[in-house]
Amino acid sequence: MENNLMITMRPIRSLKPYKKNPRINDGAVAYVKSSIQEFGFKVPLVIDSKGVIITGHTRLKAAKELGMKEVPCIVADDLSPDQIKAFRLADNKVSEMAEWDVPLLNEELEDLLELNFDMDQFGFDLDFDLPPETQESSEEEKENARMNTMHQYNLEYFDADRVVGWHQMPVLAAVDHVPRRLIGFNYMLNTPDPDAGIHFYVDDYQFERVWQRPDFYVERMTEFDCMLTPDFSLYMDMPRAMKVWNIYRSRLIGQIAQDYGCVVIPTVSWAEQETFDFCFDGLPENSTLSISTIGIKRAEESFAIWKAGMDEMIRRLKPKRIIVYGGQVEYDYQDTEVHYFENEVTERMKTNKVRGGEKND
Repeated sequence: MENNLMITMRPIRSLKPYKKNPRINDGAVAYVKSSIQEFGFKVPLVIDSKGVIITGHTRLKAAKELGMKEVPCIVADDLSPDQIKAFRLADNKVSEMAEWDVPLLNEELEDLLELNFDMDQFGFDLDFDLPPETQESSEEEKENARMNTMHQYNLEYFDADRVVGWHQMPVLAAVDHVPRRLIGFNYMLNTPDPDAGIHFYVDDYQFERVWQRPDFYVERMTEFDCMLTPDFSLYMDMPRAMKVWNIYRSRLIGQIAQDYGCVVIPTVSWAEQETFDFCFDGLPENSTLSISTIGIKRAEESFAIWKAGMDEMIRRLKPKRIIVYGGQVEYDYQDTEVHYFENEVTERMKTNKVRGGEKND
């Protein structure tokens, strides 16, 4: 059957999601975004003659979040309405039926891992399955399960002699350093720049893998100028236990990195005043520290919480200098030396907007 496909670029604003799309795809958007950023937009959307999506809802969401203005499309104007309805379901169903040859998949992933190609960002779990001939006996399996639990919580890195406070926060050593440039962790493996420092002021899903495999990622961060400790989120509506956990994780990753020889600038974060009981534990005094101003100006309440935390941080830690990521705000840092670093994603979007002639939209 002859099938001459024509790919055309269509403005995103002209495309319409199918209102009755039965496929739930929000969990895959982040991975599709990573794929588009790494490889480009290689799989066109399929649309009908009115611009309604037949296949490609996830890719469309990802493109919107990336700020794209147009995407490649194939217009299926050779299909009847009934065929379009059937094709939409059939395409999704076929993708569900594919299976992996696990040994071959693991071999491919291992090859990519050796090349420093980060497949976690596309949703692959790099915890490889053991081949059948290496499976342990029952007692060994139990011990292996215990070890897996240790690894899951990184308990092998916990040192009870290097913690502080009731919550046993790992202690970080003071550092006297100013990076010349900062790049997001999500660009670290694919765009190495040894003169840059690594920051974690990105969405948490972009760096959860650091907690899952700290040895792998920390070792690679030793090749960079410095690193800021991970900025695991402290949302106001989180349970208190989760906030303590995220502060603990940030401190432990920082301590691991210092043990590897990284120059580690501690990231300081907080939420409501009750978090002051633990959010400064383990941080050094008279050191370089980093904070973020991203999003704090959107609401008066957020700005007030941020200022209260800054006041407390300066009072308790007396920082030598502060690395401020995200731009200037109205705040008196007193006698503390301050260095500002702009949000590179925001700045890049602004630049692209000007280049696209949309500055006044």
